[in-house]
Amino acid sequence: MRTPLITPQGLKDLKAELDELWRVERPEVTKKVSWAASLGDRSENADYQYNKKRLREIDRRVRYLRKCIENLKVVEYHPDQEGKVFFGAWVEVENDQGEELTFRIVGYDEIFNRKNYISIDSPMARALLKKEVDDEAVVRTEAGKTTWYISAIRYEP
Repeated sequence: MRTPLITPQGLKDLKAELDELWRVERPEVTKKVSWAASLGDRSENADYQYNKKRLREIDRRVRYLRKCIENLKVVEYHPDQEGKVFFGAWVEVENDQGEELTFRIVGYDEIFNRKNYISIDSPMARALLKKEVDDEAVVRTEAGKTTWYISAIRYEP
């Protein structure tokens, strides 16, 4: 089960993607499908088949985005969050081997195509919630448990 939370920027990005798909990309692909269909035999027409498939992909993503945006709860930054790890925080952690990670805790729909974002539902995020700088967090995964120490927490107001 995914937690239906999103940052204000994440919601803005999803709405921009929906707008781009619906107002720009879909009309272009629809024109290509119409043009390819007018050429005749559709069974061996690669342009027709490819663009028809792309149209289905766009429609599927548009349906998903509309439903998703409708159900998400936007979590605004609040000054009371300072000093502790909550949703939307940028967190720097280090383990006993000296490995350092920096990431932002966000909603599931914001993590794609971003290496430095993790889902609020991930084991790391769950272990870090409500912790402060210099606290340790034990992260339990299928690979075992790892101890991480929080070195910095910041928010984008």
